[in-house]
Amino acid sequence: MIREELVMACYCDIAGQTRGKGFPLSELDARLASGVGWTPTNIMLTAFGPIASSPWGPFGDLILRPDPEAEVRVDFQDGSAVEHFLLSDVRNTDGSPWDCCPRRFLKSAVEDLRSETGLQILAAFEHEFYYFGAQERIGSAYNLDSIRRHGVFAEVYLAALRAAGITCDSYLAEFGPRQYEVTCEPARGVQAADHAVIVREMARATAQRLGSQVSFAPAVTPDVVGNGVHIHLSLLDSKGVPVAYDATAPHGLSRIGGSFVAGILRHGRGLCALTAPSVVSYQRLVPHRWSAAWTNLGYRDREAMVRICPVNETGGRDPARQFNVEFRAADATANPYLALGVLIRAGLEGLRQELPTPEITSRDPETLTTSERERLGVTRLPQSLGEALEALAADEAACAWFPEQLLDAYVRHKEAESEIMRGLDRDTQCAHYTEAY
Repeated sequence: MIREELVMACYCDIAGQTRGKGFPLSELDARLASGVGWTPTNIMLTAFGPIASSPWGPFGDLILRPDPEAEVRVDFQDGSAVEHFLLSDVRNTDGSPWDCCPRRFLKSAVEDLRSETGLQILAAFEHEFYYFGAQERIGSAYNLDSIRRHGVFAEVYLAALRAAGITCDSYLAEFGPRQYEVTCEPARGVQAADHAVIVREMARATAQRLGSQVSFAPAVTPDVVGNGVHIHLSLLDSKGVPVAYDATAPHGLSRIGGSFVAGILRHGRGLCALTAPSVVSYQRLVPHRWSAAWTNLGYRDREAMVRICPVNETGGRDPARQFNVEFRAADATANPYLALGVLIRAGLEGLRQELPTPEITSRDPETLTTSERERLGVTRLPQSLGEALEALAADEAACAWFPEQLLDAYVRHKEAESEIMRGLDRDTQCAHYTEAY
């Protein structure tokens, strides 16, 4: 059968969906220079089909400019079409940056962090997902047999990731039924968010070729362990030397690292509108679900909003190179560029103001008195998408991080999503998100 390889120029939109436009492989060099046409209102597509109220309507034109440093080409060697796409910046037709490009938003945050402090962000997105092709079994959490029960999925998936230029750090059966987790090596700046998009798309591509599907939805069914995305963060100086670690500081968190985390916690409630931006996200963000429910910093605490992760010093390993904090109030309905971008922006605010390291909690914040929580600056996270959007709107500093048009488009989009879900019971909401993600 005659075939011609198709290449896709793609970007990740407000809904966290990877969309784009294709062209023949023979045109790749030309498209790297000229890009492909795009439309502003496309960013207003919800994950469920309807278009949110658009500031542009049917007007305007843009360009998807493929980034050759973010090219993925994976041949599954099964006769199926090659997965070939390039993640792209969205630009105006004169080549200038478009204010609403999520990748541009992250690039700007990375550059401001570097120019003001000399620091670089090192990050990794840890994903959980549900694989429909696995054979379910009681008591399957972390079980070797759970890996057997999803057949060759892991082997094909890890091979696809490697072919896409991503090194898997760990892979396991998670706590929930048919739930799995993949972690990958950290990357600097924008590449970390690029990798998050690729990790999700390679999982979907692998499942499709095995006659099944995956879902990264934060709640596949109500009251079952949901799928989170934990964003691991560290800081490097201009020479690539880690600066978030200090062996003499409590639990190893340096003064610089502490100020960065303090900024994240100070803006934590508003951040949720970007990091946990779906109606069902808030079925996860409740106490005692091993996710996050309060704006606290914890040491090896898997219910803290920000967790200080352990380091392994066996064999003389350098703890500074491993040291990182983990932001846990996130999931894969978030656009990874916007999510990482706002974390950097919040951390940069903490560095600018030289905020002190937050007190590290050693107890469940729910067991603290109101006065104890006030002293620690610990507040309850939003309990709905609407509440998260209200918290963002009330955070003037956070709103100022966004180009005006991007913030307007984002809020319109999320309000439309909330309206689509309004009146649906929790099971139906979960079913819609499971299909969309």
